Amino acid sequence: MSSGSYEQNPIKAFASEVWGSVFRHGLPTTDKVAARTALTNFFLHIHPVRVKKSAIRVSYTLCLGGLSFFLFIALTISGLFLMFYYIPSVGQAYQSIKDIQYVATFGLVMRNIHRWAAHAMVITVWLHMARVFYQGAYKPPRQFNWVIGTALLLITLLLSFTGYLLPWDQLAVWAITVGTNLGKYGPIVGPVSRYIMLGGRNVGQSALTRFYVLHVIALPLIGFVLMVIHFWRVRKDGFTGGL
Repeated sequence: MSSGSYEQNPIKAFASEVWGSVFRHGLPTTDKVAARTALTNFFLHIHPVRVKKSAIRVSYTLCLGGLSFFLFIALTISGLFLMFYYIPSVGQAYQSIKDIQYVATFGLVMRNIHRWAAHAMVITVWLHMARVFYQGAYKPPRQFNWVIGTALLLITLLLSFTGYLLPWDQLAVWAITVGTNLGKYGPIVGPVSRYIMLGGRNVGQSALTRFYVLHVIALPLIGFVLMVIHFWRVRKDGFTGGL
């Protein structure tokens, strides 16, 4: 298209510039263009340049890592909607959950998406680690990424536990009581850790506030950072491995 056509149609010119800034190269018709395209595109760069054909079979990976990440995104989006209505207060938390279920438009849908996605993520992350262990994909040079994956499993379990407490019903109160009492019996720092988790000696507002902050800010942020490192190591270690 000539420069005169761009001057006559500024919208098309702007769209072309945006497209060119996102996709800096044309179709990868040669190896050189394919390499340049992968290096300058973020979504392509996070994948290895070459992988074994057998390693990307659905029957080999079962897409468990991708499913876990998809569920994390679903949990983040649905959790943001729930935060508009949830009140982290001992006197109002339970009622706000009821309002989400029966008053807020599509509130029950959002809560169920959040709840079932949380259950599914625990299952998929566990199955993902079992698959990696069974196929020996944790072996050199992937030991570091195995440690990161173990930390992500722990983060997933902590997210599930802290979210379970937020409705602040009888199940939640007794769950936090039992959970923190278990921590109290840890060696040396046990009693101190329980005091820090509860924000005092008894289960109350301080405990709810702490677990709410952990659930909506601290744990998701740590999990996201670890996922970025995890994906980067997958890229550097050659996607996946096995026996």
